[in-house]
Amino acid sequence: MKFLLKVIINAVAIWLATLVLSGLEVVGGDETAQRVLVFLAVALVFGVVNAIVKPVVKLLSLPLYILTLGLFTVVVNAAMLWLVGWLSEQTDYGLRIDNFWTAVVGALIISVASFVMSLVVRD
Repeated sequence: MKFLLKVIINAVAIWLATLVLSGLEVVGGDETAQRVLVFLAVALVFGVVNAIVKPVVKLLSLPLYILTLGLFTVVVNAAMLWLVGWLSEQTDYGLRIDNFWTAVVGALIISVASFVMSLVVRD
């Protein structure tokens, strides 16, 4: 139940980021129910990437985390979002990102939005 709630929170955060940024969009699904499923699928892929790939990247880039006093987190989050975009480009639906700076701003928006929603929706 907690995992499903986290996926829903990430889907809403991704939806908010697509509303704010013009270079970030989720494609696929003609009807509203299909669009919601696409957002949930993108959020699920985002969660899997963050659970599997992100810890490895954080470990490998530990010196950069120390050197930048943790600011490298923004770059790693953008890279994870960009990886989700690349993975979903292999299909007809999913996340499309124009460039790396869009991924940086999108990752910031998604991080802040999911943090706020996680505070509001406590278990």
